[in-house]
Amino acid sequence: MSLSAGEATAWLQEMLRIRRFEERCAELYGAGKIRGFLHLYIGEEAIAAAAIPELRPDDHLLCTYREHGHALARGVPMRTVMAEMFGKQEGCSHGRGGSMHLFDVSRGFYGGNAIVAGALPLAAGFALADQLLGNDRVTACFFGEGAVAEGEFHETANLAALWHLPLLMLCENNLYAMGTALARSESSTDLCAKARSYNMEAITVNGMNVSAVSSATRHALAHARGKKGPVFLELRTYRFRAHSMFDPELYRSKAEVDAWKQHDPIDTLLAHATSLGLTLDRPALEARILAEIDDAVAFAEAGTLEPLEELTQHVLAPTDVGTGAPC
Repeated sequence: MSLSAGEATAWLQEMLRIRRFEERCAELYGAGKIRGFLHLYIGEEAIAAAAIPELRPDDHLLCTYREHGHALARGVPMRTVMAEMFGKQEGCSHGRGGSMHLFDVSRGFYGGNAIVAGALPLAAGFALADQLLGNDRVTACFFGEGAVAEGEFHETANLAALWHLPLLMLCENNLYAMGTALARSESSTDLCAKARSYNMEAITVNGMNVSAVSSATRHALAHARGKKGPVFLELRTYRFRAHSMFDPELYRSKAEVDAWKQHDPIDTLLAHATSLGLTLDRPALEARILAEIDDAVAFAEAGTLEPLEELTQHVLAPTDVGTGAPC
């Protein structure tokens, strides 16, 4: 594939930002600075790094709980993402969401969702609203292959195709829904066939290759924005780390993981750039990214925890003391 130095540098920088951020989060988790659940995106960076920049700033974006990379690629400041990981008020969700519920409405980032397939009906709602408003926005929803077994996927796919909604369904197929291999949970592993059964366009993409992801996303966005209906992209990828920090990872072999690491999206991009005679200054990028991460950690460390007396805010609508009616 053709590739410019600028394009390659932008993709390399974003993938490195995501990976180094995730690696630091794993260290901070081990040190007890980040608590709760933590799902790392290491190995899958090509998808967020290549697909999300193709979206317009006014498009909507919804994700799963493995969404740190998506938030960073969407432009959510690393400082506010890290502060959210620490549970600080300065975080993008004001410390109330944590790792699985990053959110930034100013950037059209409508959050990670801890419920498998939970974001899909919401995404259909965004797409329907835009259709009714008559604009040309597209809603993009990322989810794992495990979501394809859920009723929400089938309900969303059916309505999206029936109503020709401007919806882009991006399935990050990393082969394991938590610790269950796809073939052990799905009687048919042809995910595109399931999407096509709802009369929508469906494409299988090498999710470890940024060029392939970018090209497929551009095509899908043009299709959806052109009022031709939803598109399903099966992005075949692999996570190099366990499902979460609590996962003993007894369901796959080290040899399998090592084999997939030979398709590392960062190494693949660098090798392709080299074959084209392009020189990418990786050390300079790594230095800038390290400085950005150090700054984000310092910002999070200096952040403030929510006062105990404010814990009930934003939970219930305020009511009139006398009548009990909403104010």
